[in-house]
Amino acid sequence: MGLFGSIAGGALGAVGSIFGGISASKAMKKVKKNLQAQKKANQDWYDRRYNEDATQRADAQAILTRTEESIKNRNKQAAGAQAVMGGTEESVAAAKAANNEALAQATTNIAVNAEARKDQIEQQYQQKDAQIDDALNNLEINKAQAISSAVQGVASSVGGMAGAF
Repeated sequence: MGLFGSIAGGALGAVGSIFGGISASKAMKKVKKNLQAQKKANQDWYDRRYNEDATQRADAQAILTRTEESIKNRNKQAAGAQAVMGGTEESVAAAKAANNEALAQATTNIAVNAEARKDQIEQQYQQKDAQIDDALNNLEINKAQAISSAVQGVASSVGGMAGAF
């Protein structure tokens, strides 16, 4: 009965190692699939956010609208003052030029902020991408260790069975 018990124990050990290896492999495939989905989602987020037109964002549109309304009001005031007080066309033109400069400055500020925002988006993307790559690399290391453990378990079981003869 001792020889049969050793063979049966060795066979069960080998089956257990193989089953454990298969289960670990399935779990790792699922984790890898999830990590790859995260990587794709991160890339999609980056592509969408990085390539946005900063001037079309709601905050930029609000700034531009307020600046344009302010300019219209100042242009009307300058034209009204010129009509009432007898100012020159040059003074009205100077006021309009100054107002146009204010609009150009607002647009420039939006562009500068957009570049800073793009830098931040790129930094977030790279950080997240590196985290996902690290997780994928660790998964591969764990996979290799699980395979090694399964092979050692089978080898030990087979060795135990051979020793029984």
